[in-house]
Amino acid sequence: MATHSIAFWNLENYFDMENAPASRRPDKVKRAIGKDIVGWTPQLRDQKRDQLAKIIAQLNGGQGPDLIGVCEVENRFVMDRLAAAAGGLAGRPYSVVHADTRDNRGIDVAFLFDPQKFSVVDKFSHFVMRRTATRDLLQVNFRTAAGRLLVVIGNHWPSRSGGAPSESAGYRAIAGETLAYFHRRIWEVHGNDTPVLAMGDFNDEPQDESLIKYADAWRWRTKVKNATSPKFLNLMWPALGAAQASYVYDGFANVLDQFLVNKNLLKTTSPIRADLASVKIEDFPEMKSDGTYPAPIRFGGMGKAVNTNGFSDHYPISMTITES
Repeated sequence: MATHSIAFWNLENYFDMENAPASRRPDKVKRAIGKDIVGWTPQLRDQKRDQLAKIIAQLNGGQGPDLIGVCEVENRFVMDRLAAAAGGLAGRPYSVVHADTRDNRGIDVAFLFDPQKFSVVDKFSHFVMRRTATRDLLQVNFRTAAGRLLVVIGNHWPSRSGGAPSESAGYRAIAGETLAYFHRRIWEVHGNDTPVLAMGDFNDEPQDESLIKYADAWRWRTKVKNATSPKFLNLMWPALGAAQASYVYDGFANVLDQFLVNKNLLKTTSPIRADLASVKIEDFPEMKSDGTYPAPIRFGGMGKAVNTNGFSDHYPISMTITES
C-alpha cells in the first residue's frame, strides 16, 4: 500500500521582480499590474519564496507533499525557484507543471510534484469563458509510480471583488460549469472508472451554488458513489461545520480552498482511494495572527505593506490518498 500526500495553497501574489524581462512578463501584464509591482526587488521576491518554501516543506510531517497545487503565481520562472527551495528543504527533487493563462494580472495555477511518485502524461488548460480574462482550469493527467492514471484539476475561480459576492457569483457559476463539463469529458475519453481530484481556491464555500449546482460537488458520499453521471464529493464540509477557515476576511472565517473527489476515489474497491479523515487546514502556528478566527499572516507586496515574516492570505489544505 502506497500513501500519497496531496496539498493545495493559494500563494497570494507570488510575482517575479519589478523589472522582469519581457520573456517572463508580457507588456499586457506589465500594464495591468502597473505601480503595484514598484519596489518588488529580487530580494523581496526571494524572501517571499523562502517563506513559502518553509511551509511547503513542513507539510506531510516535514517531508513535503508528494503533489501540491498552487495558485497566484506569475510565471514558470518563479515556480522553478520555489521548486528548488522547497525541494531542498524537504529533500525532494520537485518538478513543475505550469501553464500561462489569459488572466489580466498574469497569475496562474501550477503544480509541484515528486517525479519519484508521479509522472505527467498530459496537461490541458480549460478556458473559463467570460467577458474579461480569468484564470483557466489546469488539468494534469498524472501517472503514479505503480502505473495508474490520476487526473488532477487545479482551480482558481473568479474573485469576489467588486462588491457583494452575489455580484460576481455568475462568473463562478461559469467556472463550475466548466469544471463539470470537463469532468464528464474525462470520463468519456478515459472511461468512467477514472479517478478525478479537483482542488483549488474556489472563491466560494461548499454550500454555494457554484459548487453544488454547477460543479456538481456534493456533501453526501452516498449520492456521489451511487451516481451514474460524474459528480464530486466536497471534502471540506467537516471544516465548514467546525467553523475552521482557510481564509479569513474582515474577521469572518471562510472555507474557500477545497478538495473535490469523484466516486472512483471513494469506493472500497478503487485501487486509489481518498482518506477522508486526513483532510485538514494547515494553520501552522507561525502563520497565524491573533483573534477569534486567526487570519494568516500576509507577506504583502503588490501595493500593500511588506512583512517579511509573513506568508500568504490563505492557509494550505492537505489530504492523503492511498494506492493498493
